[in-house]
Amino acid sequence: MFPSTQPSPDTPRRRVGDRLRDIAQQSRRDAEAGSTRLESLNPSLLRDLQRFAPSYHPDEGLDLLEVLAGALRHHSALQVHLQDDQRMLTLAVLPGRRLLRWALPAPPWQALRLAELRVLRVAATDAEGADVAAEGDHEFDLSRMLWELALHGARGALLPEIAEPATYRVTPGVNLELLAPTSPLAAAVQRLQGPTTPLREIAGWPGFDRDRAIRMLNALYLQSALIVTRSHPGHVPR
Repeated sequence: MFPSTQPSPDTPRRRVGDRLRDIAQQSRRDAEAGSTRLESLNPSLLRDLQRFAPSYHPDEGLDLLEVLAGALRHHSALQVHLQDDQRMLTLAVLPGRRLLRWALPAPPWQALRLAELRVLRVAATDAEGADVAAEGDHEFDLSRMLWELALHGARGALLPEIAEPATYRVTPGVNLELLAPTSPLAAAVQRLQGPTTPLREIAGWPGFDRDRAIRMLNALYLQSALIVTRSHPGHVPR
């Protein structure tokens, strides 16, 4: 028989749901964007994340992709508290090293339900994450997380920095080892190395629709692999 996983009768017991409700209540009191607590952030990053607040229901938090994109733009190391179903997890984001750190041995893009994540709290940390480091933490590639999150996460709209009206092109010579060489995504990236192209046209390519085209453009932007042109005569508002 396996040893019992039940707490001893003398140990006070709180359900996960109780703890989540406590966090949600505190978040509503202290929130600065949706119900996500934003703590000790530099003013420019704080304003960046607050842009997304009006698009959220009061009981929701920021999308992790928006938080990671802000960390990259402002080169800010962050400690992010996530809710994934009934789990609460802490993720250290270290843009200077292009790394993520957390306690689980599995990569975050495999261990998390990317489309269902909720960010409960975002706080500044030092550039190396030393103040939140714990023995047994594991490090993972931030670039891979950004790619997977853009393609499979909750956000289905273009990030503000690349929003329409615009046309798009892949940065010449970019190396995207994340792509399978024969996938529709790889073919689209190769095609985008030619003339600048509007979103409506990309959405009509083989294997694509508007949602998939948007996700690919977000993913490319977060890899510093996208050129956005706003003065091209071919750009047409959606």
